[in-house]
Amino acid sequence: MNSGQIITTDIKAPDKDLEVLKKHFPHCFDKTGNFQLEWFKNNLTEKEINFSAESYGLEWLGKSYARLLASDPATTLLKADETHNDRPENTNSENLLIKGDNLETLKHLANAYYEKIKMIYIDPPYNTGGDGFVYEDDRKFTVKELQNLIGIDEEKAKRILDFTKQKSNSHSAWLTFMYPRLYIAKQLLKDDGVIFISIDDNEVAQLRLLMDEIFGEENFVGNIAWESKTKSQNTKDSFNKLQPKVEHIMLYAKKEQRRFKLINRGAKEYLLMDDKGNYRNYPLEVMNATGIRGRESMIFEINGILPPKGKQWKLGRDSISDFTKRGDLFVNEGKIILKMRPDDEKTELTEPFWGFLNKEIGTAESAKKELSLVLEKEDHGFETVKPTSLVNRLVFHSSDTSDIILDFFAGSGTTGDAVMQLNAEDGGKRKFILVQLPEIIDPKINKTAYDFVKSELLSKTLKEQKPTIFEITKERLIRAAKKINAELDEKNNNLETQINKLEAEIQTADTQKEIGNLREQINKNLKLKTQNNFKVFETTPIWENYDFEAEQFDSSQTLFDFGKLTESDIKSLLITWKTYDGIELTQELETVVLSAGSIVDNELKIQNSTPGTKNYITYYGNGRLYLMNKGFTTENLKALLEKIDSDKHFEPKSIIAFGYHFESKSLREISENIKTYNNKKKSDIDFITRY
Repeated sequence: MNSGQIITTDIKAPDKDLEVLKKHFPHCFDKTGNFQLEWFKNNLTEKEINFSAESYGLEWLGKSYARLLASDPATTLLKADETHNDRPENTNSENLLIKGDNLETLKHLANAYYEKIKMIYIDPPYNTGGDGFVYEDDRKFTVKELQNLIGIDEEKAKRILDFTKQKSNSHSAWLTFMYPRLYIAKQLLKDDGVIFISIDDNEVAQLRLLMDEIFGEENFVGNIAWESKTKSQNTKDSFNKLQPKVEHIMLYAKKEQRRFKLINRGAKEYLLMDDKGNYRNYPLEVMNATGIRGRESMIFEINGILPPKGKQWKLGRDSISDFTKRGDLFVNEGKIILKMRPDDEKTELTEPFWGFLNKEIGTAESAKKELSLVLEKEDHGFETVKPTSLVNRLVFHSSDTSDIILDFFAGSGTTGDAVMQLNAEDGGKRKFILVQLPEIIDPKINKTAYDFVKSELLSKTLKEQKPTIFEITKERLIRAAKKINAELDEKNNNLETQINKLEAEIQTADTQKEIGNLREQINKNLKLKTQNNFKVFETTPIWENYDFEAEQFDSSQTLFDFGKLTESDIKSLLITWKTYDGIELTQELETVVLSAGSIVDNELKIQNSTPGTKNYITYYGNGRLYLMNKGFTTENLKALLEKIDSDKHFEPKSIIAFGYHFESKSLREISENIKTYNNKKKSDIDFITRY
């Protein structure tokens, strides 16, 4: 099968909800593929489903525009920081730091990381009414275009474009900013995944309603109150407003059923004794009887006592019957008391999920000091830092040891630091993805941070570049990794000292076993050190006029001069395409060189081969083979077909060619041969020409 695709200018987050509708209600789409809501309503009305004109929800100026932003194609490509990524310590890293607008980045990640993220933590701008949040959208729409795209009147279109083109910190601007990011983020979460969002009083009410709409009210788990400040503040509002001491951490689950990891506090105590043995008194508790929990088997009389209205017992009829039969149930002051014995329950005590808040979890003030120590700079430009201990505990309670953690408002890089620290604590293999905008540092506002980046972080070749927050994010992760690795080295030194002492003793089976255990721990620590690194990618604008030529599907057009594409440009295109095709950013493609006489694998190298050369470099991964370079010949085609037949590890399901680097006759030749060639593996292969 041969097909042409315009991908580069049409990368967007997949709309799985729309796919479900297409599957079950295909008759509700017109011939152009647009969903017709009225047809859908009529179809459901026939089945006596009532659509009320009145409903409860959150509305704001720009909501329809926010939905457009969630589905609008990305305007960027993904590019690797090769200097950083090719360093030996980063080559095999599975952690990511991405520089760029997080909405663009989320769209790029939407396919490769769809339902792969276990936990998201974000600390978005708070919209305090000052300069902490400014919404400035760079999407270019005219009033007429916006009217047609989202079906609004001219006045509303003008108002929306007004606050997107100017610095705006209104509630509407904040909601328009957050909606598309959260909408795509939900798609990235696993079914048992969760999202934590730090927020203050200014937008907590709006955020709750927004999250109810995107995630569903039933998936609200809780609102954690974190004491962010302990010191008094003298502000201009001190006399007419409460000084804020607490920030909120909103928690939602992807799906309703979700279990959190709890901390074991030791064994329960059974201090009472009767003729049957030890026991403890347990007052039978009740819980809400809503949804699926309101079961008849859990609402019944026990010795004439019913649970309160809207509640149900925590134990069912059968369990209560067992306690009654053995004489371990009695009533005391109107309460049902059960004699709970060790065999009746798990004997471990666990801390409540929010129990960590009672510990020294840190404040915003301590977090600033913590960051200062890591960067060795007292004034680092971050006023609203979160302590790593806080994020560390959130990650611990909500993820398993091999999960992916996402933070698309990375800021100072606290989440990445916290993940590395937690892995070092419990031997986990969690991976992080951080996204940070290259927000320019204003020397008038924060000269210390500006000078720090300008003089210490930017290399000589980048001295003319304007310092941004991203450089601090990156440096924090590098220094945090070094600090954690140094601590692991110190642990290993102590372990080596213990081994030396044991080896000096008379050797017994016990000492040999202990030495073996210590050496095993040393090896684990060495492996942990290899996890404390990351790869860097960034979003970069699609080349000017590229979209015109791609739309035309005509290589004779010259408005976009594809002949000027550099090696770096083709690499960016390949990275963007493979991520769109569901291949994770950290997964390297296998480089396969096709030649007339032999087929060899080589190190990754993009080249613009000249026609007539025998070797042709291709890129292979997850059943996809990419032909990105010029110079593909009939000899290379023969070598490709031979490899498909002879190499049991090489079985492409699709072959993707960069159309502008192939003549039309060459594309036809590849397509026809792939279609007609009866390969020995009997596999069907799609040939795709992509622009």
